[in-house]
Amino acid sequence: MSKGKVVVGLSGGVDSSVAAYLLKEQGYEVIGMYMQNWHDTTGTLEGDCPWNDDLMIAEMVAKKLDIPFIFIDLSDTYTDRVVSYMFSEYERGRTPNPDVLCNSEIKFEAFLKAALDQGADYLATGHYCRKDTIDVDGKPTYRLLAGSDPNKDQSYFLCQLSQEQLSKALFPIGHLLKPEVRRIAAEQDLPTAEKKDSQGLCFVGKIDLPVFLQQKLAAKPGITVEIDPAFYDKLPQRTTLQEMARPYFYHPNNGKKVGTHNGAHFFTIGQRKGINVGGKALPLFVIAIDVENNTLYVGQGHEHPGLNRKGLFIKEAEIHAIRPDLAMSVGEERRYKVRIRYRQPLQDATLYRTQEGLYIIFDTPQRGITAGQFAAWYDNEELVGSGVIFE
Repeated sequence: MSKGKVVVGLSGGVDSSVAAYLLKEQGYEVIGMYMQNWHDTTGTLEGDCPWNDDLMIAEMVAKKLDIPFIFIDLSDTYTDRVVSYMFSEYERGRTPNPDVLCNSEIKFEAFLKAALDQGADYLATGHYCRKDTIDVDGKPTYRLLAGSDPNKDQSYFLCQLSQEQLSKALFPIGHLLKPEVRRIAAEQDLPTAEKKDSQGLCFVGKIDLPVFLQQKLAAKPGITVEIDPAFYDKLPQRTTLQEMARPYFYHPNNGKKVGTHNGAHFFTIGQRKGINVGGKALPLFVIAIDVENNTLYVGQGHEHPGLNRKGLFIKEAEIHAIRPDLAMSVGEERRYKVRIRYRQPLQDATLYRTQEGLYIIFDTPQRGITAGQFAAWYDNEELVGSGVIFE
């Protein structure tokens, strides 16, 4: 007897292929579905993530597993909800995380709807994360847990999922290590067994970001200003939540002009490549972006004070509770482990819920806190909430 009907998002990669195999072995009625989300090759690096190759391999996997295969084109939805958002965020001098949005808006929204339209009970993906169900006040509540492979844990990318989305989600490989997934693929002679993992922007592949962004954002020459570490010695000590969470603001008079650039909106905090200023004792890193005045601020070395700060702020409307029963109340403070980027080791922090939103103050100053990115907080291995970094 079937455990239910499940659509597996076959991407043409090894993880989703093994996910489909495992579900079939467990007694589910499995359908493979490939979604195309991107056609344009502008800014993509040649040879990366060619969707037609992925489609062909996904079809081969479905044939090998003897499961139905469906192709679906969601490129218009992807452009509206992910790419347009990317352009608007970069234009404002913020750095979006399209992979997080892709999961909440595309895979577990538009793609999930397509799966349910096929009569599926669940949507499965090849993410390295886990889900379990607990009882809260007599109702099933779904927990999003880190993947068992510490080198591949992808729970961060799913930090914006809702209880409704999780109720329909299956993560068949979340309990496995990557080498085990490869071994299963080889044992079953799956076409993806030796295929390299895809990298780069979700469904687009590796991109030359300035070239990609220039589809919508015009190049605009501006100045690059270097800030000396001594600048911070003159600043008052930051003691309040608001002060610790606030980025540093600069004026060209605070430093010296060391070069030019083609648009501050093409850069991100912590970036090293593309600054095009040589002759320095240490590498230069972007420490601030002023899109209004089109000025790029840089500093020398990993330890530059402008790269590190104690806290960040998330607006009230941007706080997302994966577990609504664990949502913080105004005036409450809690200790959690937090990460502000994929694969960053979890950091100890205190969260303070105020009327305006959420302040996260780290025990240790964090490098490259970036507006537009997502902060996600964990209770041990469970991801309980997330939010867009406002500043």
